Amino acid sequence: MSAIEGVSEIFDPEQWDDVPGFDDLTDLTYHRARAHGIVRIAFDRPDVLNAFRPHIVDELLRVLQHARTSSAVGCVLLTGTGPSGKNGKWAFCSGGDQRIRGRAGYEYVDGETAETGDRARLGRLHILECQRLIRFMPKIVVALVPGWTAGGGHSLHVVCDLTVASAEEARFKQTDADVGSFDGGFGSAYLARQVGQKFAREIFFLGQEYSAEDGVRMGTVNRAVPHADLEATGLEWGRLITGKSPTAQRMLKYSFNLIDDGLVGQQVFAGEATRLAYMTQEAAEGRDQFLEKREPDWSPFPWYY
Repeated sequence: MSAIEGVSEIFDPEQWDDVPGFDDLTDLTYHRARAHGIVRIAFDRPDVLNAFRPHIVDELLRVLQHARTSSAVGCVLLTGTGPSGKNGKWAFCSGGDQRIRGRAGYEYVDGETAETGDRARLGRLHILECQRLIRFMPKIVVALVPGWTAGGGHSLHVVCDLTVASAEEARFKQTDADVGSFDGGFGSAYLARQVGQKFAREIFFLGQEYSAEDGVRMGTVNRAVPHADLEATGLEWGRLITGKSPTAQRMLKYSFNLIDDGLVGQQVFAGEATRLAYMTQEAAEGRDQFLEKREPDWSPFPWYY
């Protein structure tokens, strides 16, 4: 059986190709849509509800960076493989694998407990780097939630630009306080921007389970769809996203982010505005007059109002 077959029960291999150069992935699958500029990244540890460990985060950073720097890619679908062969459950990502959580973070392990960790490598909490990469990449990131999303996995769906969830299988639960953890950044403060302060505090303080329809009602999920249609819906949304102006989509994402991201958001937005300015004849004149050691001629360029 080829690597692209058997990825997930609702995955359509006719729509996707393996991304070359990533045959060594063990905890993720990475595919490129045949018809559009869309990539699909899936957590691939279904028997532990796609919980993350340092190795999977290393792989996620690697593929997100590849997607970010691929000029033909405009949309990233982030999802989870399933169902579990052990219990038949579906998951997006259930957060950090608590079995390998050490005193300073999650351990690189040979076995299934923190005691088997590599003492030469530090415990990590670099899933936050993935959050920032999703937030700041100039591509639209869509979470496709086929089942459980909890803890750090819940925070990942929150930081994605859009969320589509399985009406039958998706379950949302913020378990941070149950395990002595807390996401004080995008996972909580940005969640409050989506659902309001009262709902956000309910989600964290009570740690209850919510359905896809609950997510739609609260405002953290865009659409609840039949489970069998989840992947097809994600592909269709990706087609709609990539069918529009790349520059407009990029600037819109950074515009939405700007008010919440402070000076970092301003820097990202202004950096993209600077790139656009560099593409103008006016900017070319600024460069050329400097290199040619002459007075600039700004006369062709009006003071727009």
